Amino acid sequence: MCFKELNIDENLINILNKNGIKNPTKIQKETIPLIKNNLDVIGEAQTGTGKTLAFLLPIIDNIHLNKKNISCLILTPTRELAIQITNEANKLAEYKNINILSCYGGKDISSQVNKLKNNMNIVVATPGRLIDHINRKSIDLSKIDTVVLDEADEMLFMGFKNDIEKIMTYLPTKRQTLCFSATIDPKVKKLAYKYMKEPVFISIKSNNITLDNITQEVVFTTDRQKQNDLIKCLEKDNPFLGIIFCRTKARVDKLETFLSQNGFLCDKLHSDIKQSKRERIMKSFKDAKIQYLIATDVMSRGIDINGVTHIYNYDIPENTESYIHRIGRCGRANEKGYTCLFISDKNKNTLKEIEENIKLKINERKI
Repeated sequence: MCFKELNIDENLINILNKNGIKNPTKIQKETIPLIKNNLDVIGEAQTGTGKTLAFLLPIIDNIHLNKKNISCLILTPTRELAIQITNEANKLAEYKNINILSCYGGKDISSQVNKLKNNMNIVVATPGRLIDHINRKSIDLSKIDTVVLDEADEMLFMGFKNDIEKIMTYLPTKRQTLCFSATIDPKVKKLAYKYMKEPVFISIKSNNITLDNITQEVVFTTDRQKQNDLIKCLEKDNPFLGIIFCRTKARVDKLETFLSQNGFLCDKLHSDIKQSKRERIMKSFKDAKIQYLIATDVMSRGIDINGVTHIYNYDIPENTESYIHRIGRCGRANEKGYTCLFISDKNKNTLKEIEENIKLKINERKI
């Protein structure tokens, strides 16, 4: 099946082709026809499977430009993901002159207020900043046609449930509601069904679609030896672009200082860094001006950067879901990826749990 068979506009297909996207993914094949027919949809698929395009393509295709109110609201948990979705939407919106605004904290709210006075077709927002606009009466959600809850599980995990429920009270009852997530657990289902009308539930359970393209290895080390073992791996691998995940902001800071002092071209990303600087760092990384990005889990959700070949889990993630999201930053769009996990004795039980859940014995890497 091709995009033309999904009744996607020829202009949109041309834009996709220019960006190297020739055929729809499984989640896109299943959900695009439903969304175009204005049905409520719950879409569950692993990270890296094209969920963002699954809702952006039909929304942009369906949008009415003569409408003078916001047509679509996309709620997303993090600033980085809001920027990512906005960038993707802007690429697709070229041929239709659709106005898209990204609303998130850390940016001057007055400039967003001014832009909202103009005709905005799509607003991509984090819950907290959208609540700010609602309280200021700077945004009108009463004529929304479609609302998207993106990465719904993460929004609940980050404590946005009350914000989402408040936002929903400002939306019209007659609307289309879409919910997309890597995992649809009972809490997400409960939230979704509360605001949806007879939703169609689409779950793409593939055979490790994200993991198939990724070589996974584990280094058994000690806390004292871990930094030196990481350096040995980085020097041997010399990846085009690599992301190194740490458990806390303090550990990110410490590791970034250590690697910089040892001559590695790197920078760090976590929530204490000002938004304007975070955007500059992201751009430098995307432009390959820095080779390594050292980050907390703020980076592990929905960020799609071309050229990321290696992921290093300097600190083991808390659970399998976090592990999959982290390593899903590489091996995207059928490219090959490599991940390395650094384990001390105290982490062996967590490693065993991850291996059981992904049904894979991770091979040991000898340093």
